[in-house]
Amino acid sequence: MIVPTYNEAPNIEKITGRIREAVPDADILVADDNSPDGTGDVADHLAEADDHIHVLHRRSKEGLGGAYLAGFGWGLDRGYGVLVQHDADGSHPPERLPAMLQALRTADMVKGSRWVMGGKVVNWSPLRQLISRVGSLWSRICLGLPIKDVTGGFNAWRADTLRQIGLDDVASAGYCFQIDLAWRTVKAGLRVVEVPITFVDRQYGESKMNQSIVIEALIRVTLWGIGHRAGQLIGRAEQRRARTRSVNKD
Repeated sequence: MIVPTYNEAPNIEKITGRIREAVPDADILVADDNSPDGTGDVADHLAEADDHIHVLHRRSKEGLGGAYLAGFGWGLDRGYGVLVQHDADGSHPPERLPAMLQALRTADMVKGSRWVMGGKVVNWSPLRQLISRVGSLWSRICLGLPIKDVTGGFNAWRADTLRQIGLDDVASAGYCFQIDLAWRTVKAGLRVVEVPITFVDRQYGESKMNQSIVIEALIRVTLWGIGHRAGQLIGRAEQRRARTRSVNKD
């Protein structure tokens, strides 16, 4: 369980406790970006009291994507077979982890999904819901993804999936990071399953979502989509030329 943190001191003890209760055998890695509110110190105290909790201290605030990539590297180097992304603010329900891990038995990636039947969002404004829904829809259209909640960050991975999708050249962060990894998984021909969750907006602290993160996602997804669709058109044109040459040869 990889839990990235930046100024999550009021939340980290509660969320690690819920995770430990939901999946007692799992280990938790708190990847802290040198939080000025002392989150890293709180995590260290939790780790001292519980050998299932570990802390990765990063030098500065380097983005959600960077924290997860560091966490993936930490877990893969230590031989974990399953790695899970989990927010620290309580928005992701760890109580759904058993269902997600069960689904991972026959899938390569499992997403805790807000936008499939049975999923829902609590305490979000209509505008925030619209941004999330439109972001997922735009990503699906641009990239041809068969996923309802493309931008969701509650994800369970097989270690082999992460090794296969090429993490070394991932440069995206935040909102876009989730899209990037989901797209890489689909392009690799791997199976993605969505499990419904109830997403509850944070009670303490401030959201890390901001306008620049949304704009980055929009620009990157649009550019990826242009390249993806252009590649499809070129491929179809080459297929037609190949069929024409075959007919002429006959």
